[in-house]
Amino acid sequence: MRMASPIVQYIVLRKDLAETLKWPTGALIAQACHACTAVIHQFREEPTTQQYLADVDRMHKVVLEAKDEESLVSLAEKLKSENVDHKLWMEQPENIPTCIATRPYQKDLIQIHFKKFKLMK
Repeated sequence: MRMASPIVQYIVLRKDLAETLKWPTGALIAQACHACTAVIHQFREEPTTQQYLADVDRMHKVVLEAKDEESLVSLAEKLKSENVDHKLWMEQPENIPTCIATRPYQKDLIQIHFKKFKLMK
């Protein structure tokens, strides 16, 4: 019998915010936190989200980097076209896209969308 794929949440942050625009590390972490909180709240009724939250000590997140705004927005458009629930976090009041977080999914259902992104360093 095949074991169920683990439930994971994917987070993709713009690498250029730190490298080119010189955002501090704390500001980047805040962007990821905003996106994660928003998408968990938005999709709190989804069974997979409830299952993910039922064992908070064993949550799995995969944090990846997008090279720039264009690659992040392009990913958001692809996720939308593939009906992958996610939140594109827009930093206000500047309206800058900074991060994407998916709602929790079984890893084998969505990992294909993130193959071209590297782990955040």
